[in-house]
Amino acid sequence: MSNIMSLKTICLLFAFITSLSFAQQEMHVEEIAPEVEGKQDIKTEIKEYINHHLLDSHDFSLTSYTTETGEHKYIGFPLPVILWDNGLKVFSSSKLHHGESVAEVDGNYYKSYHGKIYKTDAAGTINYDEHHHATNDKPIDFSITKNVFTIFIIGLLMFFIFGRMAKNYKKGNMPKGFGRALEPIILYIRDDIAIPNIGVKKYKRYMPYLLTVFFFIWIINLLGLTPLGINVTNNIAVTLALALITYFLTTFTANKNYWGHIFWMPGVPTPMKIILAPIELLGTIIKPFSLMIRLYANITAGHIVLMSIIGLMFIFKNWLGSSLSFGLAFALSLLELLVAALQAYIFTMLSALYFGAAVEEHHDDH
Repeated sequence: MSNIMSLKTICLLFAFITSLSFAQQEMHVEEIAPEVEGKQDIKTEIKEYINHHLLDSHDFSLTSYTTETGEHKYIGFPLPVILWDNGLKVFSSSKLHHGESVAEVDGNYYKSYHGKIYKTDAAGTINYDEHHHATNDKPIDFSITKNVFTIFIIGLLMFFIFGRMAKNYKKGNMPKGFGRALEPIILYIRDDIAIPNIGVKKYKRYMPYLLTVFFFIWIINLLGLTPLGINVTNNIAVTLALALITYFLTTFTANKNYWGHIFWMPGVPTPMKIILAPIELLGTIIKPFSLMIRLYANITAGHIVLMSIIGLMFIFKNWLGSSLSFGLAFALSLLELLVAALQAYIFTMLSALYFGAAVEEHHDDH
């Protein structure tokens, strides 16, 4: 009974936090809209705000507000900007002031524009081509962005939580506190994902990765539903990195039976083997690609739909349309809680399936 009550409390807490996130997002749209009045309609402004919301940033902004004098104030903290431009350039993102200022470093000038840093003149001039794309030189960017900072924090958090659980297990004790809530999930991944798909003999070598990728994706997705504005898994570079890890683990741990079925399938005529071999090899590349796109597309689509529904409140501008939009957005946010866990489960399950195919032993039929 206590576990059920704890689960209900957690669900209500996330629902409340999500509603706060909506309130924050509504405030931002209201602040932006007057600035573009007479220049572009509210639909275009909402579209631009959604695109901006999906971008990574060089600082960690929690919220913002406009003062009585019209000055835009941000609440958050700067992050280190690390550039390679004929040498290493390191400075605080506070010098960029959210793209409103030009940072001077060793006689060079840099400006943040649409989440990317460009080299400019002292006035911060951005040049464009005929398609309105910036043509300024871009230094190689190794900065600790908002997404990178979040990944570091989640990594440290997982080390702390699971490190304590491991110590308790070594002492022969049951996990305490939050670890008791995580233990059933760990056992589920072991008993219902790893063992059935990989096998009893070889599942242990993959368990650290399966547990890590599941909890990493799940926690990151949950944070994306909070007012922190974290959007890590809707960055295709992050999902690509996760998919590549799965691909390399599958490739470098596969046995000869796995490669035999790819390059020289048993029981198939020789001409067909030659035709099917490149197709099968291409299939090994398509599998991680599908992992990357599935996670990226689902999370990105969820954010876009939620923000679009919230934007409808400012298009309808009446109590009926706004109330319906808010109710729909709130219901969809509860569904996103399920999607956050579901995407972590799917990524883990498919990875286990690929690992199982890579280490499956050949059985002769008699």
